[in-house]
Amino acid sequence: MNKKLYRSSQNKVISGVLGGIAEYFNIDASIVRVVYTVFSAFLIVPGIAIYAVLSYALPENPVKNMSDDDNEENFRQ
Repeated sequence: MNKKLYRSSQNKVISGVLGGIAEYFNIDASIVRVVYTVFSAFLIVPGIAIYAVLSYALPENPVKNMSDDDNEENFRQ
């Protein structure tokens, strides 16, 4: 098993960092966002800096899952 950490292309609010971490560990993204928010509330600058670095350093997930609307549109073509 060769898992890589990517920014999520589907589960993102700002840049997909927390969604990507959630996908990597196979947990709900809401949990990761709550943990990050609590962490950042106590350490404001490091939390923001870590997010910014990860946003820049992590590549976006190259596998793009199509939504149901995309599947229906491609089916009609």
